[in-house]
Amino acid sequence: QLQLVESGGGLVQPGGSLRLSCAASGFTLDYYTIAWFRQAPGKEREGVSCISSRDGSTYYADSVKGRFTISRDNAKNTVYLQMDSLKPEDTAVYYCAADARLCKWYEEGYEYWGQGTQVTVSS
Repeated sequence: QLQLVESGGGLVQPGGSLRLSCAASGFTLDYYTIAWFRQAPGKEREGVSCISSRDGSTYYADSVKGRFTISRDNAKNTVYLQMDSLKPEDTAVYYCAADARLCKWYEEGYEYWGQGTQVTVSS
């Protein structure tokens, strides 16, 4: 059974950091493009970052560029999202998603999804 499991969310003060993990089971992550999406209350799900399976290229939404870093550890079959300089507007449920094709920002383009992890940025 193919499964993605996110972890690492929590409550953090503005300016703080968190590292989210997306662990895969049932398939090898390095053959897949992995994206992080987030959904804040009352808002649509939006793409945050993506790492391509083809060449490891990384992409970021303008709202997180320079603050978030996506990376993968193939030995651990895990993709990470390092989030620094967090802001209250980063508060959302964060999801990882996998697909065998290239990075894209629309959620319909991803075949597999995790259950999400809550990130709350508040003082």
